Amino acid sequence: MSVILTERAAAKMQRSLGGRGKGVGIRLGVKTSGCSGMSYVMEFADAVEAGDQCFESHGMTVVIDARSLPYLMGTTLDFVREGLNEGFKFENPNAKSACGCGESFSVSA
Repeated sequence: MSVILTERAAAKMQRSLGGRGKGVGIRLGVKTSGCSGMSYVMEFADAVEAGDQCFESHGMTVVIDARSLPYLMGTTLDFVREGLNEGFKFENPNAKSACGCGESFSVSA
């Protein structure tokens, strides 16, 4: 099981990474915050650290740290446009509930 990017998400990330001019890919993770307990973190990855897991999807490298990996396995990341809004949408099979605003999620222990 891995983390998958849709073609739209990978294309958006590749444009952003290309505009930045450096980096090995995108780093995904989770942190404790939000009203449901955990929130997603997404940033540029300049290096792969010890313990990181890397996935390739549509030509894009996704880097995930060992602590975040159990929470993100099986996740699909899409880039969506809804009206005037656009952004990344996480479809995470490990999330058992999410807050109303969609910024945080929780998992069963």
